[in-house]
Amino acid sequence: MSEENQQFAIQKIYLKDVSFESPNSPQAFTNTEWQPQINVQINSSNQAIADDTYEVILEITVTAKHEEKTAFLAEIKQAGIFTISGFPEENLGGMVGAFCPETLFPFAREAVSELVSKGGFPQLLLAPVNFNALYTQQVQQQATAQAEEDTAH
Repeated sequence: MSEENQQFAIQKIYLKDVSFESPNSPQAFTNTEWQPQINVQINSSNQAIADDTYEVILEITVTAKHEEKTAFLAEIKQAGIFTISGFPEENLGGMVGAFCPETLFPFAREAVSELVSKGGFPQLLLAPVNFNALYTQQVQQQATAQAEEDTAH
């Protein structure tokens, strides 16, 4: 296949699920020293919804703890529908596993920042993420798990 036939298009970007909890408010706001421990978990998943069309979901969970108590918990599922055609089969995994989540990340980062601010906490800007490295790591873990499973049989 030639590169001329390659197509990558964003059909739609949308919030699929949003959750914000501040279980220890208003006490969480009475602390003068705001030095929370922030834990960020990022996952992505995808599914084919038609020929050459995929839904990709970037899931981000941010937990902020202050003095062992949860100050807030923000969860976002930022989704997108992408048309991807004309790429070699071996590139497809990287497209839906790394390139699409990377495309969705700025939208998810903005949503997290707004949620945290609206929750009454200082602005939180998530650091950039290397989705290629995450995807490569995920592929290696799956290969290792498969190899261990094969030797176990």
